[in-house]
Formats: sequence, structure tokens, C-alpha cells
Amino acid sequence: MRFRTFMTVLGLAATVALAGCTTTGESQETAQSTKVEIFSDSYGKVTDAGYALPAIPIQKIDKKFHRQIVNYSTLEKPGTIIVNTRERFLYYVLPRGKAVRYGIGVGKEGFAWEGKAYVAWKQAWPTWHPPKEMAERKPEVAKYVEKGMGPGLNNPLGARALYLFNEKGQDTLFRLHGTPEWSSIGTAASSGCIRLMNQDIIDLYERVKPGRSAKVIVQQ
Repeated sequence: MRFRTFMTVLGLAATVALAGCTTTGESQETAQSTKVEIFSDSYGKVTDAGYALPAIPIQKIDKKFHRQIVNYSTLEKPGTIIVNTRERFLYYVLPRGKAVRYGIGVGKEGFAWEGKAYVAWKQAWPTWHPPKEMAERKPEVAKYVEKGMGPGLNNPLGARALYLFNEKGQDTLFRLHGTPEWSSIGTAASSGCIRLMNQDIIDLYERVKPGRSAKVIVQQ
């Protein structure tokens, strides 16, 4: 009887072990979203190029939108940027099935375009030129259409901007940029392209080398 009981327990253990190795669509999705390392302590005060970026009260932002490294399954090469506008995430693909995930805010312009592009160039503390369509909606920004708004803590492009061009080498007018409006992360803002917290866009900026190989995929 003791031998039979031992064999029964052994069989159950083997069944459990096999079940743990089974890969299903659900378990893959769970693995992909597993948080490996969260950088919630990376949003303090920063002095950058003479500008004093204030600390972000990160505890007020849903933790899923904090910068973090996650398991991420994709056939795209490391260095690719994948933007999921509906989930409000931007992924920077790393080797070995990982990615840096950033929380984003999406404006109307952000929803207006999807497809493939590349980072043609990037700019630290950029000048902002609002599109004419925005100036028609907001007359107070019309003066910046031509001359632009100089860099600064209140500039809508924030501390950094990445400029996306299509495969024909044409400007998509689509930007990945910082924002002083940290509370807009995870939301659909009234205007703008894809916005990240300033501390996050600085991190992404340092990772990206502009050129055709800096592929960007925007998904809705």
C-alpha cells in the first residue's frame, strides 16, 4: 500500500511538472507582460543642458506606465521601436526577448497615423512649430507656426524629440517627444503625437541612433 501511494504521488508530481512546461497562448501573453525591472526611482529632479527638470510625482501615475524592462516576444530586430497607441505603451526592443517599455500619452495626431517609419533625426531641447491645423483650433499658438517656440520647460515637445520619416524619406510630421504634462501619460491628450515623460524621452533618446535602421512601427 505504501508503494502504491508513493507511485500515485509521483505520478501527480510528474503531471504537475508537465503542466508547468506547457505553452499556451494565455501563458505566452502572461510571460510577455511580466515585469522584470521597474525604474520607478528614475523620475527625480534632473539638470540637463542647463534646464532644471522638476521631479515627477511618479506615485500618482499608474505603475504599469513606469519605465520598465519586460519580456517581449517579437520578430523585430533589437533597436526597433514599437508603439501601441491603444494600450499607451512604447517598446524599445532589446536582445533575447526583452524590451524597455515606456508609458505614453496619445493625442489626436497620434491616432491619425499608423504604419512603419524610421527616426530620421533627433533633437535635444527642440523648437516647437505647431501645425497650422492646431493654430486654427488654438489661435494663441498661431505665432509659433513660423518662428517656433524656443526650447524650455514649458515647450510642448519637452526635453527631446525624435522625428519620424516614411520609407520614401518624407517627413510624416509624426513625433516621439517629451512633455511637461506628466499627468497626460496613459491618456488620450487633446493634441500632439506620442508623448513620454521627460525623464523617459531622455532615456529613449540615448538608446536611439537615427537612420534607416532605427525602425518605428506604430500600431493602433
